[in-house]
Amino acid sequence: MQVFVTVADTEGFASAARKLYMSPPAVTRTISALEEHLGVMLFHRTTRQVKLTDAGLRYLEDCRRILSDLAEAEESVAGAHRVPRGKLSVTASSRFGHLHIAPLLFDFLECYPEVSVQTLFVDRVVNLIDEGLDVAVRIGELPDSSLNAIQVGSVRRVICAAPDYLEARGVPQTPPDITGHDIVQFSSLASKAEWRFKGVEGEIIVPFSTRFTVNTADVAIAAAVAGRGLTMVLSYMIVPELMSGKLKIVLADYENPPLPVHVVYQEGRKAAAKVRAFVDFAVERLRKLAYLNSALD
Repeated sequence: MQVFVTVADTEGFASAARKLYMSPPAVTRTISALEEHLGVMLFHRTTRQVKLTDAGLRYLEDCRRILSDLAEAEESVAGAHRVPRGKLSVTASSRFGHLHIAPLLFDFLECYPEVSVQTLFVDRVVNLIDEGLDVAVRIGELPDSSLNAIQVGSVRRVICAAPDYLEARGVPQTPPDITGHDIVQFSSLASKAEWRFKGVEGEIIVPFSTRFTVNTADVAIAAAVAGRGLTMVLSYMIVPELMSGKLKIVLADYENPPLPVHVVYQEGRKAAAKVRAFVDFAVERLRKLAYLNSALD
């Protein structure tokens, strides 16, 4: 299986042989014997390239899983489940990862010198199993899954603006007041030109017009700081701007319920020591942060 996976990854018998320190004929014989055993062709072979067949693609997925389980078993015997070591992969959204997970990882690496870290900070939901990642920090309600999740706090969907803008244009007192303001629409939180609020008698939906729609929090926040209008972001995104006085939250009494923040990981009690160590470290640190407990004014 290891030879098969290596041929698939390198798309060649000679390249796989070099990587495995085997002779090319030995690799060819191994794959031929495997195909004969399975009764299917795993590769389309030409003089220029080697490509997986449909059966090969299906078999590759199973081989990766089986080899991963085997490596875990070997690591367990060698003590990897007792001493944190090896590569740890962590994913989070871009801004949350940059502002809040990266500093945490710096300290984690200081505490665990035998662990290395690889991050994937992207603004999409990453499938831990499909992409081979260990831990995720996720914001929002979680779908039912086989993954383990520990809630560490919550964040608010807040409307904010620069103090100078509010002084010039007035502070909105109720949701309908936003229609008299310039709006910077952050499309990840509001795909339509409308904002939703919590009212005494239920949800309040306020449509608005905007001249500026952006797809990243960084641009929305920069626009608000520059006095371009009101914008809606998640509370953790603007901690530096709130602390420095560059932005101010408005309409706090009409905010919808906060969104939960979870540390998500695979395997539970079977998790390698590096995963268990990071989860414990991250949960303790994140739960102490005020901005994950809706404690922003």
